[in-house]
Amino acid sequence: MTSPRSASSSPSAARSTAQMVVWFGLSFLTAAIGALASVDAKTFYASLTQPAWAPPAGAFGPVWTALFVMMALAAWRVARDGLHASNGFRWRHRLALGLFVVQLVVNGLWSWLFFAWHLGQAAFIDVLVLWTLIAVTLIAFWRISRLAGLLMLPYLAWVTLASALTWSVWQANPALLGG
Repeated sequence: MTSPRSASSSPSAARSTAQMVVWFGLSFLTAAIGALASVDAKTFYASLTQPAWAPPAGAFGPVWTALFVMMALAAWRVARDGLHASNGFRWRHRLALGLFVVQLVVNGLWSWLFFAWHLGQAAFIDVLVLWTLIAVTLIAFWRISRLAGLLMLPYLAWVTLASALTWSVWQANPALLGG
């Protein structure tokens, strides 16, 4: 026999699990779209003049995997909080998750701009827009769930490095990255 409490929490648990699947799916769909643009990234990256402080090419895959996991967990925490809100999803949950989706789109675009299309200036503008969106998303997440905000901090830090690296590599390689 099922107790009333477990019967009522079961739909909530199912919704929470579905939300987790959605946010992991969206995050890793973004990673896959970026990976499609990066098929020849290792060769192209090796051909570029890079600053001495540039991470080795082998670091990018593991770092991005960890970041996408943390990003998905952060979004799921915000979505889960919205499910438990007394009046359902509030505007702040929708706004925060909307910002998250927009930054995913901008994130996926960067790989195409840089690795597939070799557009250094556009990639740099994109990464600055991405940084701004991440910062705003982090603040929106923080206001809903401190843990969700904290989970976004490594992403912001990495994209700070990526911004400086994009600028530096673009400036050092005008012939390969569209001047």
